[in-house]
Amino acid sequence: MAKTENATTTYDAHSIQVLKGLEAVRRRPGMYVGGTDVKALHHLVYEIVDNSIDEALAGRCDRIEVIIHADSTVTVKDNGSGIPVAQHPTEKVSALQVVMTMLHAGGKFDEAAYKVSGGLHGVGAAAVNALSEWMEVTVRRDGGVYRQRYEKGIPKGPVKQVEKLPKGATQETGTSTTFKFDDTIFKEDAVFRFETLMNRFREMAFVTRGVFMVLRDERPASAREMSFYFEGGIKSFVRYLNRNRKVLHEPIYAQKEIDNVDVEVAVQYTEGVASSEYAFANTIHTPDGGSHLTGLRTALTRVINNYARKNGFLKEKEVNFTSDDTREGVTAVVSIKHPDPQFESQTKVKLMNAEVAGLVSSVASEAINEFLEQNQREARKIVERCLTASRARRAARQARDLVMRKSALESLTLPGKLADCSERDPGKCELYIVEGDSAGGSAKQGRDRHFQAILPLRGKILNTERARLDKILNNNEVKALISALGTGISDAFDIGNLRYGRIIIMTDADVDGSHIRTLLLTFFFRYMPALLESGHLFIAQPPLYRVRVGKELAYTYTDTENSALLKKLATEGKKYDLQRYKGLGEMNPDQLWETTMDPGRRTLLQVTIEDAVVADKTFDMLMGEEVGPRRRFITTHANEVRNLDI
Repeated sequence: MAKTENATTTYDAHSIQVLKGLEAVRRRPGMYVGGTDVKALHHLVYEIVDNSIDEALAGRCDRIEVIIHADSTVTVKDNGSGIPVAQHPTEKVSALQVVMTMLHAGGKFDEAAYKVSGGLHGVGAAAVNALSEWMEVTVRRDGGVYRQRYEKGIPKGPVKQVEKLPKGATQETGTSTTFKFDDTIFKEDAVFRFETLMNRFREMAFVTRGVFMVLRDERPASAREMSFYFEGGIKSFVRYLNRNRKVLHEPIYAQKEIDNVDVEVAVQYTEGVASSEYAFANTIHTPDGGSHLTGLRTALTRVINNYARKNGFLKEKEVNFTSDDTREGVTAVVSIKHPDPQFESQTKVKLMNAEVAGLVSSVASEAINEFLEQNQREARKIVERCLTASRARRAARQARDLVMRKSALESLTLPGKLADCSERDPGKCELYIVEGDSAGGSAKQGRDRHFQAILPLRGKILNTERARLDKILNNNEVKALISALGTGISDAFDIGNLRYGRIIIMTDADVDGSHIRTLLLTFFFRYMPALLESGHLFIAQPPLYRVRVGKELAYTYTDTENSALLKKLATEGKKYDLQRYKGLGEMNPDQLWETTMDPGRRTLLQVTIEDAVVADKTFDMLMGEEVGPRRRFITTHANEVRNLDI
């Protein structure tokens, strides 16, 4: 039978498009900055700052300043050597224009100019230019001040000298880049967050010792300034991460250059259960780790096992510690500087150089072994905590296997208190984790049984920040939660078995509800972080007030919103009846559906992890053993919390 051809689906030579210049970046921003959300927006700033950091690594810069202006434009300036402005020998335009408008153009390919750098592909600055409504670059070098402006990546004229510096004077050099991101590309809620940039630049200052970094916010609603300067490098970083934790010893630190690769490691054990590991390559944080982190973990496990064997802590028939055993409670930072680092992608989330694992392992092994041999008291503490972790892990494995076997026998892992939905496609299903039987009853009656499941929890679950896995798995509420989700937990976690596309925490809008929500978030962050990373975890936003005006009902979700409505009603002379919901159980099923569970009208707050360092520090402070930091945090933020719209 002849095939009919639709003009809209014709594929021929005319279908092949060639994207020239920076057009490819504007068409596919995800390939260059990771997307169009708030995370990608901050990546624009990181790309420009990384260029300044490269100048610092080359020894030509010791000050970097980042300014968020009142109109949300951003300026990044440094006192480096300045981007060359002379005519490029082959492109016949200024080298500055080449760098800012051509992909795969830059000075990082030449080892004579940069021994090590974070910029590798000559893409970053040009990509930022392409995704900006406008950009202006000012360069001080060669006795003058030069400037060029671009709009959506296109130069608005050649590079011009705007000022001539007096001869013989001490002349400051450097580059200043100001840009306004293109709001037609980035999402509406994409705004610069001071805290996100602050945490990133703090990390950069730790791994680039001797560089003074300034972050200033000039927006009226959030005006502030922070400066960072650290001489101690990553050793100071480990102390900073552990400042609210009980530590077992002083940080173990080593720095050495092998085969033209600079390796720096810092390790410190704490009394806590959670591990905190951070890896950097050429000052760039690689959140997915890579070969450098693998090398550090290998060294830690091998050296501690050897020490434990040699000194009789591990008997002949006892099995070696696993990597999980030796990493429990550890805070570790590894930073390498490589002349030719290979990253997984342009966003540089993982280091791929295979040879780096052996180099890091060698440096770390020597330092850790030397520390253990010279500090026997501290070494004993470290090995004993590894022994405790090993025993607890075996007990947890037995408990987990028992839970999974029992669940398999008890009808497909579903706990009795779970009111499941009829839909079998996980992507269409939702699980509401509800506080208490009363709210659970209303939710079960008000839900759409086709795709919404309800799991009521009795009271507060165990604080998983302070407990080991074996104790956690003996908690009935946690067991019910694990069984309902179907993914397993910790190292046995498999997101492919997740039974619900959305997991929604729905608790009362009071202190107890907030505490239960925090306990649940702590559990998910520590033992099922992939749920947060994959965007499966949400927080329901139930109303705080019900306002009845005659036969009509209105719901308000914050104190500010409620005050505005009452003021409006008073101005109009209308009488009203106001009810403050103390808990979800006070709402009848129809009201709960209408305000909090109906996909067409509800508001859900998605839980994500933007910065693992900050999240780790916050959970440790709020839910850990140390009382002092938690008290200071509560005292400091008490007034903010009283007025907070949640």
